[in-house]
Amino acid sequence: MGALDEVQDLYRVRFDGAEKAAKNALWKIICGHLQRYFPAQGTVLDLGAGYCEFINNIQAANKIAVDMNPDTVACAGPDVVVYNSPVVPLPFLDTESVDAVFLSNVLEHLADKAQVMELLRDVHRYLRTGGRLVVLMPNIRFAYREYWDFFDHQIPLTEKAVVEACLMAGLHAVKVIPAFLPYTTKSRFPQWGFLVRIYLGVPLLWRIFGKQALVVAEKRAP
Repeated sequence: MGALDEVQDLYRVRFDGAEKAAKNALWKIICGHLQRYFPAQGTVLDLGAGYCEFINNIQAANKIAVDMNPDTVACAGPDVVVYNSPVVPLPFLDTESVDAVFLSNVLEHLADKAQVMELLRDVHRYLRTGGRLVVLMPNIRFAYREYWDFFDHQIPLTEKAVVEACLMAGLHAVKVIPAFLPYTTKSRFPQWGFLVRIYLGVPLLWRIFGKQALVVAEKRAP
């Protein structure tokens, strides 16, 4: 069995059809909140796109999804270009060709911190000046009890470690929320749309229930 087949099998076990539909509905609302970081007329790259809940629901003129899971191709909307590939390296992307990059629950799956740095340096190269990297990630600071419950988690990270790694790669943090979303949609994440909207609109709730960090970094002119 190859690596692509293993990824496919893992995520088919992790999320059934009903869960995938529920996640897509949640992400439609989350994307409404995150849209401020993504230019509606720009090019958005979703690395580790999974079932395309983010890239299908964010507004962008050009959408690119990258994931090892063969199911990603079938899940992508008609306006999404999909590359069935690991997130590092990405030889098919041009230098300074994208306006924003999204990494949701990706960094902790990489083999080691050297690969994290390789990915972040690649992101810096793909981004145009003024472009943004948006990272959503489980924060080991708050999710230390559940962090290793997922078979494919490899390395523990906090928001401070990611900010430091971004700076080493030439990306400057402009927004850091240590506790933003709950750990996973399988945990205490509100499942009804109106509750999700209330949650996203009340930062105090993030501090109580949030176990995932949000880091926004930008590429500045030399």
